[in-house]
Amino acid sequence: MSDAVLELKGVTKSYNHGTATQIDVLRGVDLTLQPGEMVALVAPSGAGKSTLLHIAGLLDTPDAGSVSVAGQDVSGKGDGVRTSLRRQDVGFVYQFHHLLPEFSALENIVLPQLANGIAQAAAETRAQELLALVGLADRARHRPAALSGGEQQRVAFCRALANGPRVLLADEPTGNLDPGTSDQVFAALMDLVAGTGLSALVATHNHELAARMDRRVKLENGRLVAL
Repeated sequence: MSDAVLELKGVTKSYNHGTATQIDVLRGVDLTLQPGEMVALVAPSGAGKSTLLHIAGLLDTPDAGSVSVAGQDVSGKGDGVRTSLRRQDVGFVYQFHHLLPEFSALENIVLPQLANGIAQAAAETRAQELLALVGLADRARHRPAALSGGEQQRVAFCRALANGPRVLLADEPTGNLDPGTSDQVFAALMDLVAGTGLSALVATHNHELAARMDRRVKLENGRLVAL
């Protein structure tokens, strides 16, 4: 049995453009993510990286091939199994933070835990611990509008990790930030990965940031190639 926390084998995905044209986005993607590993996914816009991340995170299904998360093959599984596995073992971070504006940083991290059946006190303790890991312990009661862009994204990282996932999927998580802030936020992400022991697949255009990860893969003509 594989120890991989995420494994894609022969994953394909196509879309119909109009009535006659088929666009093959993924053409037999193979990817294995080991525990504690941080992998950069490098791809130009339109290459299919978001499609790949959505399939890896069980938000979409492939046309062919298999996806395993935390050692469980989800091929042919129903929505209930996929949703449960996604809630327990997968965290997502996007280019824009998507924090709930009416709630504080702490509350934004507490809410997904409450939805997962965690008691209020335990959820708040977990949220405080995560905020401390990214240097935002003193900003816990601030709403998103009172936080800088970099602070908002760090809170989004914490929210993604609130339920203790095995793998983090990030789609251009620093793409909306200036270079200096981007570097700070990425450093916080690396600290979170190291501090929690999870694995991460990070899509990025930033080759300098990609070079700091354990390894890099490129999505090219619908397939992954090592860099």
